[in-house]
Amino acid sequence: MPDQAFTRRGKRRFDDDDPPTFARRNRYRPRLQPEDAFDAVDGLPDGERWSTWDQSSPSHRGPQPYPAWLVTDLAATDTELGILKTGKEADVYLLRRGVPDSGRSCLLAAKRYRAAENRLFHRDAEYLDGRRVRESRDNRAMARRTATGRAMIAQQWASAEFAALSRLHQAGVPVPYPVQVTGTEVLLEFVGEPDLTAAPRLAETRPRGAELADLWDQLVQALRTLAGLGLAHGDLSAYNLLVHRGRLVLIDLPQVIDVISHPRGAEFLDRDAANVAAWFTARGLREPSGATPAPDELPAVLRSEARLG
Repeated sequence: MPDQAFTRRGKRRFDDDDPPTFARRNRYRPRLQPEDAFDAVDGLPDGERWSTWDQSSPSHRGPQPYPAWLVTDLAATDTELGILKTGKEADVYLLRRGVPDSGRSCLLAAKRYRAAENRLFHRDAEYLDGRRVRESRDNRAMARRTATGRAMIAQQWASAEFAALSRLHQAGVPVPYPVQVTGTEVLLEFVGEPDLTAAPRLAETRPRGAELADLWDQLVQALRTLAGLGLAHGDLSAYNLLVHRGRLVLIDLPQVIDVISHPRGAEFLDRDAANVAAWFTARGLREPSGATPAPDELPAVLRSEARLG
């Protein structure tokens, strides 16, 4: 693991719905802490903790069989390497989980939902329809955004994202492998390189020609599978799609919509399709390119897959 600090060249911090104004590949690298900043706490230096694998029940762990790269040893430690992304609802950190003196380790993305900020879950009202809990007093606490209610929402969104990722991974949709969920923290497969470089967002890339068409084909297949399950991403754009070694990966899925039960399900499905179709069209993907379906046909294709007519 390198000792030097990676610095962030861009100055602007951004959120899912507040995309950056610049777009350069591999621009975001974790900011590593220097070794001399670590202080011993409970036998571990600052920035480390014992693996939380045993703190999650089997139902809160990813689909089996567990991937070979995943470290599940209880003797492992989680070392925080830096921040990958900040947002209004959650921050994503880079962790290395490894067994000391064994050489065995893996990189994980730790998505931690916030529960105290006033700006928390600025979009949640439209997404939480159909996700009410049984206890009416809990529903009231969430609706009033009390401290308890915000904590409930944070945990609900973490659980919802983990459940969605687990289901989609099993269905073959290209998403990060969901490792575990503990409270308001979701641990995910890190999509990036061994040198800690995170995969760029689609919006940060400049695909052309055959590469653009291939990414479109991958996206259409993923969205058709999603729609066939009766689901929509709910907030899809080029900013929550990663491109890793030519493979498209869907991320940021806490708000997955059941398009059948949600009163605005068809609207979310159409909006997802329109957002990504506009991005690909603006970069030159049009019907003459042989794209099937053409970008402007995607909403109808997804409605058909979801059996919405």
